[in-house]
Amino acid sequence: MLCCGLLMLVLSWASMAADTAAAVGTSDFCVAPDKFIMNQTDDEISAEVVHYYLYCDQSLSSPFQQALTVFQRSLTTMQIQIQGLIQYALPLFPTAERDLLGVQQLLNSSETSLHQLTALLDCRGLHKDYLDGLIGICYDGVEGLLYLGLFSLLAAAAFSTVICAAPRAWKQLAGRERDYDDMDEEDPFNPQARRIATHRPPRGQLRSFCSYSSSLGSQSSLHPPAQTVSNAPVSEYMNQAVLFGGNPRYENVPLIGRGSPPPTYSPSMRATYLAVTDEHVRHRGDFSA
Repeated sequence: MLCCGLLMLVLSWASMAADTAAAVGTSDFCVAPDKFIMNQTDDEISAEVVHYYLYCDQSLSSPFQQALTVFQRSLTTMQIQIQGLIQYALPLFPTAERDLLGVQQLLNSSETSLHQLTALLDCRGLHKDYLDGLIGICYDGVEGLLYLGLFSLLAAAAFSTVICAAPRAWKQLAGRERDYDDMDEEDPFNPQARRIATHRPPRGQLRSFCSYSSSLGSQSSLHPPAQTVSNAPVSEYMNQAVLFGGNPRYENVPLIGRGSPPPTYSPSMRATYLAVTDEHVRHRGDFSA
């Protein structure tokens, strides 16, 4: 258990360090993301193209606008020429109809592709995706990393507390078990025995007491004692029954008269019980004399 706690503690500190480093790096990027991207793409992409997509200023023209315009004009010129050939040369050269129609179809598909390329090169779609990515990284991403770092710190503190408290708690539990092992289970003053006797159901306790009384009665019938009737006042036995927390209707008066302890009693009642028993014995001795 201690080894697992140490391992989880190390993992928690490592996770917190990684989350903190990622949060710091992401925060540095979010301070000036445009400048960072321009510095990283300076050797591969021209600054004009990067600036066009990062800022998407409608007042500035697209860096591809000139090339797209030239291509569109050339495509339009070729379509006009093919249309003239089909109109004037096809009656003279009917065998060239298939080739001219194929060229015309190719120019039409090229025009469609040109319109699609113009839409894809527009900065508005890519700039919107760029802003959504920045919001996700610089706001939600950094917040998530901070929460992860906080949870890692709390987990590290919790595992540190467990590792520090576990040995002491284990020693205390082991010492308590040794103390209970040294006690006598038959000792009525044992706290553990008192707890067991307290949690017993009263009906089971009454049944055991009555069975014990019946067994004493059968023994007394086989071996009658010399004096079967006690001359002590009945009120004294009733007071003793109430003193020991029992019900006077179910107390065995001869059992108390012989000096036997009640089924269960607390240590604070032991001195009172011994004093009452000694007084009763002296009273019986005086009466016999």
